[in-house]
Amino acid sequence: MFERAGLPRETVTAWLGCDDAIASDYRQAVETFSRRWRIGAELLASLAAKPARSDAQVAVAAAILDRDRAARADFLSVHVGTLYSRLTDDFTKFKRVENLVHDAAAAVLGLVPDNEQLASENHLQQKDKDGLEIDQGIFLSHVLKDAACGMHLCHAMLLPRPEAAEFGRRFGEAGKIELAGATLERRGKGAHVIMRNPRFLNAEDETTIDGLEIAIDVATLDPSTDIAILRGDVVEHTKYRGRRLFSAGINLTHLYQGKIGFVWYIKRDMGLVNKLFRGVARRDASPDELVGATIEKPWVGVVEGFAIGGGCQILLALDYVLAASDAYMTLPARKEGIIPGAANLRLWRFTGDRIARQAILYGRRLDCDTPEGRLICDEIAAPSEIDGALERVVDGFTSSGVVSAAGNRRAFRVAEEPLDMFRRYMAVYAREQASCHFSPALIANLERNWNAHKRAV
Repeated sequence: MFERAGLPRETVTAWLGCDDAIASDYRQAVETFSRRWRIGAELLASLAAKPARSDAQVAVAAAILDRDRAARADFLSVHVGTLYSRLTDDFTKFKRVENLVHDAAAAVLGLVPDNEQLASENHLQQKDKDGLEIDQGIFLSHVLKDAACGMHLCHAMLLPRPEAAEFGRRFGEAGKIELAGATLERRGKGAHVIMRNPRFLNAEDETTIDGLEIAIDVATLDPSTDIAILRGDVVEHTKYRGRRLFSAGINLTHLYQGKIGFVWYIKRDMGLVNKLFRGVARRDASPDELVGATIEKPWVGVVEGFAIGGGCQILLALDYVLAASDAYMTLPARKEGIIPGAANLRLWRFTGDRIARQAILYGRRLDCDTPEGRLICDEIAAPSEIDGALERVVDGFTSSGVVSAAGNRRAFRVAEEPLDMFRRYMAVYAREQASCHFSPALIANLERNWNAHKRAV
């Protein structure tokens, strides 16, 4: 097979002859497996670009990737604790996932793709990528599977982003800030975060994630407000022009075009979504509800039009949902071919197991103003009366003060979803979502269900 693919016999023999045994000594294991992964990468790079490969080259590429990924999993099963300790200076430094995978590429050559390897695929459409980022999923899954490493990483992702301090200062002075993907404005006792991606129906993508997370940090930490509100902005799309929409979920056009990296999913669910659910962590205190505390305030979501995919996932992390009577929610994971964030962990607590499975596995739509929709939505108002209803909700939450809000949120979480449960879920999610993100089924689903190949860039 390797000969038919046109690969040099000497290099193939060297790669096939690499020892699969994992040395107990960390340095020795790194040296042995980095050499093995370097040879595998050379063989893969010797093949034609993915769209131009022969049948033999397609088979060989799969064999190389599968064999070396199995070795990565075996290596991490033994040495993930040592590696993570080295990357974080014995757990004294907090590193976000995007920085952790970058540093891991330098610490253990070949374990995860480096910047050069990522750049070679970044310009390609999703279907034309070899999926080198799957190795990031394997790495992060093992980090999260380890209790000590995983809880430390969860803590890192709940810390306010470095940019939040400066934006918080500006917000304190002006009462309003604008970021890529979000606007934050103080209105009375509420900090209003407005999600913005008007061309794409307020969908989430690489252009929105950082700004939205910073806005959530600043809103949560703002001492002048007692409550935070999450809402979608007015959009530009011809069909909905002039209307507010909550969110269309992940930007499927960008996903199909290869513009969303795998780490985006982990940043989103361990960062901004988990901050909505748990608050913002302190560096000197664990965010685990049993031993520490986070800085938090109640979050209210306002659903207008629809909350699709990621939009619906966000609602499951909020304390109160106000919805327009004509709005609806969907989790079209089946039609997309990916895992809907932490919805598998959280949706069933709202709707029960059967409706949750119908929504995730079979695409069931939940209209907000129905008995099933009201399991997620706390209050329904006519579209023309949403603003007035929101004022009443904010007043209802804040008229007697919110001194007990953080404590009650923690008390709910420790019974429903303690941080360690979330860690374990994310260990599975990181592994499975990486495979889904590069699955041929994803491309087929996007072309069949969303006409993604006909969308404009």
